[in-house]
Amino acid sequence: MADDASAAKPLAKNAYYVKVHEMPWEKAGRSGSERKVLYENPETGEATIMFRMPAGGVVPYHEHPELEQTYVLEGSLCDDEGECKAGEFVWRPGGSRHEAWSPNGATFIAFFRKPSKPLPKP
Repeated sequence: MADDASAAKPLAKNAYYVKVHEMPWEKAGRSGSERKVLYENPETGEATIMFRMPAGGVVPYHEHPELEQTYVLEGSLCDDEGECKAGEFVWRPGGSRHEAWSPNGATFIAFFRKPSKPLPKP
């Protein structure tokens, strides 16, 4: 026998499928980088963003107020502490500061709990 009470309730949307390949790239910053915002919560600042950075592209010096995580899909992403290559993952705790660059170009996904804050380079 079917449960009539549950059959009458509308199903809640529990999954949000994003067709990333159908999304256009949008300009991100001044170095020719582009992005696709996969998830964003304007109330908290939390976001998941795919970036495409050209060879020689630079993300100017900035601070991550909370945890920042990056998974590199193609190419490599560097900062003063190291290089994260395709198939590798790097995370930084809240309060970390750095400048990032890509010597040969990169595509990566970054996960933010809060947006980064631009800072003057020390």
